[in-house]
Amino acid sequence: MTELSYSVVVPTVGRPSLRPLLAALAAGTGPAPEAVVVVDDRPAPATPLDLPEWPVLQVVPGDARGPAAARNAGWRATATPWVAFLDDDVLPPPDWPARLAADLAGLPAAVAGSQGRVRVPLPADRRPTDWERVTAGLAEARWATADMAFRRRALVRVGGFDERFGRAYREDADLALRLLAAGAELVGGDREVTHPVRPEPRWASVPAQRGNADDALMARLHGRDWRERAGAPRGRFRRHLAVSGLGATALLGLVTRSRALTLVGGVGWLAGTAEFAAARIAPGPRTAGEVARMLATSVAIPPAAVAHRLRGELAHRRARPTPAQPAGPAQPAQPAGPAQPAQPAGPAQPAQPTGPAQPAQPTGPAQPAQPAPPLAVLFDRDGTLIDDVPYNGDPELVRPVPGALAALTRLRARGVPVGVVSNQSGIGRGLLTRTDVDRVNARVEDLLGPFDSWQVCPHAPGDECGCRKPAPGLVLAAAAELGVPADRCVVIGDIGADLGAARSAGARAVLVPTAVTRPQEVAEAWEAGVVAADLLTAVDLALAGRAR
Repeated sequence: MTELSYSVVVPTVGRPSLRPLLAALAAGTGPAPEAVVVVDDRPAPATPLDLPEWPVLQVVPGDARGPAAARNAGWRATATPWVAFLDDDVLPPPDWPARLAADLAGLPAAVAGSQGRVRVPLPADRRPTDWERVTAGLAEARWATADMAFRRRALVRVGGFDERFGRAYREDADLALRLLAAGAELVGGDREVTHPVRPEPRWASVPAQRGNADDALMARLHGRDWRERAGAPRGRFRRHLAVSGLGATALLGLVTRSRALTLVGGVGWLAGTAEFAAARIAPGPRTAGEVARMLATSVAIPPAAVAHRLRGELAHRRARPTPAQPAGPAQPAQPAGPAQPAQPAGPAQPAQPTGPAQPAQPTGPAQPAQPAPPLAVLFDRDGTLIDDVPYNGDPELVRPVPGALAALTRLRARGVPVGVVSNQSGIGRGLLTRTDVDRVNARVEDLLGPFDSWQVCPHAPGDECGCRKPAPGLVLAAAAELGVPADRCVVIGDIGADLGAARSAGARAVLVPTAVTRPQEVAEAWEAGVVAADLLTAVDLALAGRAR
């Protein structure tokens, strides 16, 4: 079996269960993860997390916007072909790494994700409470990120989790439906984790109705039939709406002193509420405390559900539907993930909406009508992404240029792979070592996130190599590593050599001038219509297909 290369991402709000989870992973049998990324998503952490000593463990700060944003921060800090997500309150058995490797081994390229099984232990001496039954539902949930592994390139392709989902609810189903719409496949695995039932928060079922706002977003994004495709239970929202309407009718009757409205509304509301409470009490332990809690919350849940659904409809009224099948058929031709540690561009290749028609575009004027978006964007490093410090080998001197992170985030959110093509003649001149350059590059990734390809020319100007820009070598190598045609790449740089390398490789380019850009280079770039005032504008030009 091919050695599995994977990372584990664990978002956390600081639960005590985090340390046992990490300790179990560290002691597991089978291929060890290359990185375990813990995303500290506490709103205002006053103390460090309680973590075991483990060389592969790293902590990434979250911004307390929910698990979708936290998971995005986690997987974007990885570089392995596979990323496994675990909740911070699950416990993997000792053989979990080995069983993960067995689940992922040999999966076809079209498979974007593998779901593990979740076991929820329930009390053996009594019936489970309502809270325990809700937790036990994780065992049947499809694509639950309590234990879900994805190809990293698939996450890049669809932009990761949708951060509009601010709760641990529906964000996993949304990601799965977007991957399926893109032509990917999701499969189930044989590995298993245990998800103990956490202590029940007081009246937990009432605040849980906030999930109805997420259901409104799901309907906007994926259509009214999203539940069938996601395998999600229908739920009781229509009944909640009817019961709430009857309650409102009874209140209106009281206000208007209409006995008929009061009677009809009151009887209907009472019957609907009693039916709901009975349905929740019957399978439970029926203790006095549980019965009282079910009665009280059965009164509060219907209006809470309707209010949150209305809030979601208003908040997401402008959400646009997820495109169905944008480019799925070509996905099976992608290279296998485990052999490509940093190739998220494979899944982006199917996103060629005009690929077959390209040869039929003989004239220039036809291109603006249907601009071809890039399949990859390659950046010069010094002067373009970071301040130009000549022959820099000190990571502490790395300073991103304004707008660099925003520009890269925009591309990553669109699923466009990003790479760096950089001349580093200081190596050939004996002023730097390759290790120095690699340390600086690592610092660039610390500040700007991971890149899908790094291409460095170590030669001095007189070495007559084929990789030093304006030669095409770096651009061609990046395109080959990413698995995309060079003519569907855009190179963004600050000097004429960057544009020359793109032109030589058949790629497109945008110039972002700086103080070191020669006036003649700017003038020539202006004439060709490929000048942008800043990186964000350059990225917008690239995405719009207006790079030349």
